[in-house]
Amino acid sequence: MSNIQQNQYPKVSVATQQGAVLIVVLLFLVLIILAGVIAVRQSTTDLRLATSDQINALLLQSADNANQSIEQSMNGSSDAEIYNDMISRSGPFGYLMLDTNSINHEYVFCFRPRGRFFDINKASIMTPTGTVVSGSGSGYCDTTKPGDYVSARNASMTQVNVSLSPPNKNTELFSSYTIGQDSGEISSQAFMFDIYSTAVLPAYADTKVDDEDCFKKTSKGYEVTNSEDTIGGCMAKAGVPSTVLYEQANVENQSLRTKCVDFAKGTGKLCILPSS
Repeated sequence: MSNIQQNQYPKVSVATQQGAVLIVVLLFLVLIILAGVIAVRQSTTDLRLATSDQINALLLQSADNANQSIEQSMNGSSDAEIYNDMISRSGPFGYLMLDTNSINHEYVFCFRPRGRFFDINKASIMTPTGTVVSGSGSGYCDTTKPGDYVSARNASMTQVNVSLSPPNKNTELFSSYTIGQDSGEISSQAFMFDIYSTAVLPAYADTKVDDEDCFKKTSKGYEVTNSEDTIGGCMAKAGVPSTVLYEQANVENQSLRTKCVDFAKGTGKLCILPSS
């Protein structure tokens, strides 16, 4: 007598098999879609980072170009026309040095490197209240004027704000005077200037906030309580990519300097007096 036990398994229909395959395929499709979305997001992020780096490099180059041009004009030949314009009574440095009422003023001009980077007839002198001194021209950059852009591509523009550095209690007494010269002469004094070069890309957004032109804002952040009242803060609020490059420059008449050497070493003014 046979003791074989037969087990019967439930039969799987063809329709059920097709349903399971469909679920597996759908799962694979979902995974493929997720991988695609992640790849697209990653590539978009990389593109944004690359674009941001390009913008930052362009703005930094535009602002630094303005500072270098100013340095070269002041350190170059005193016979050059641009040198005379910069230190004349109507120029940025000459005005702030020679006019006793200009201590809190800002000298503003749009940097135009395609020609003469500084035009003495296109400059504004701004008071702490934001008004323009009567007689000064229009020095603020204007996005509607192609000549105000750094290059013919009309991509970036740079505005320069020059002002006297505020007094500092830690500054050494009489450090602003040339040794061996008459302190009553203006040419014997050294002056410290704050130079703010603001480079922007106006193509990204309007440079105005509530009908107020950001270019006409002050560059001196220590004089305002709200950062949006500065040219850089206003540009950030307007959504305009911008870079503000700050430089402090010491302007003095080097030709009147008396050479100073150590005692018993060469000729010239003695820095160290003998002990006896």
